[in-house]
Amino acid sequence: MLKGKTALVTGSTSGIGLAIARALAADGADLMINGFGDKAAIEKERAGLEKDFGIKARYSAADMSKPAEIADMVRAAEKEFGRLDVLVNNAGIQHVANIEDFPIEKWDAIIAINLSSSFHTIRTALPGMQKRKWGRIINIASAHGLVASAQKGAYIAAKHVLVGLTKTVAIENANNGITCNAICPGWVLTPLVQQQVDARAKAQNISVEQAKVTLVSEKQPMHEFTKPENIGALAVFLASDAAASMTGSAYSIDGGWVAQ
Repeated sequence: MLKGKTALVTGSTSGIGLAIARALAADGADLMINGFGDKAAIEKERAGLEKDFGIKARYSAADMSKPAEIADMVRAAEKEFGRLDVLVNNAGIQHVANIEDFPIEKWDAIIAINLSSSFHTIRTALPGMQKRKWGRIINIASAHGLVASAQKGAYIAAKHVLVGLTKTVAIENANNGITCNAICPGWVLTPLVQQQVDARAKAQNISVEQAKVTLVSEKQPMHEFTKPENIGALAVFLASDAAASMTGSAYSIDGGWVAQ
């Protein structure tokens, strides 16, 4: 469905972002990936995308807290591929603390990367999409973009506003052939979450499998992690022509978390 299209996925060198990048590549899209990590590992992933799916894949090391670097990345994707059709805003970080103890620098960093970076990619990508009368913008929010939990004030604030930004972009571009939607995952077994599982298993002297269930069941009726590949499949659908009239919505993929 996406053959001949091009995509930029931020925060895509591992975890959910990489799964989305692979899903888009499998559907034929050329890619610009972005994120931090070991240079050799990133190059291996980039080359693997080209080898596995027969597409072009490029890498940008843009720092998602720096607006100028973000704009340069979007323009580089447009220059490299001649256009940018699909934008997936996935980059994110986390810090946990009560509001009165929340470090100011952590708050500022989370807002910059989890929220403001999406504004900067969108504002730079929109003119080209508007000119071509076609575009798909997908913001990776969270169940925490719809409901709250303790000690995650900055993350929740960023994700709630990201859902609101999604709606505004959708309304402003409703007749430009451009859609903007948010995906709101619940628990996803990424490497970072696996560390939480392992720590819980050790602290409570239980098996890793038991720790997975206890962690997920605190929030989700469904005691299963969402697979990154499932989020990738949803992103591909939202990028397709089949989703042309689906815009301004937040799609939960959270094991029933926000249904409670």
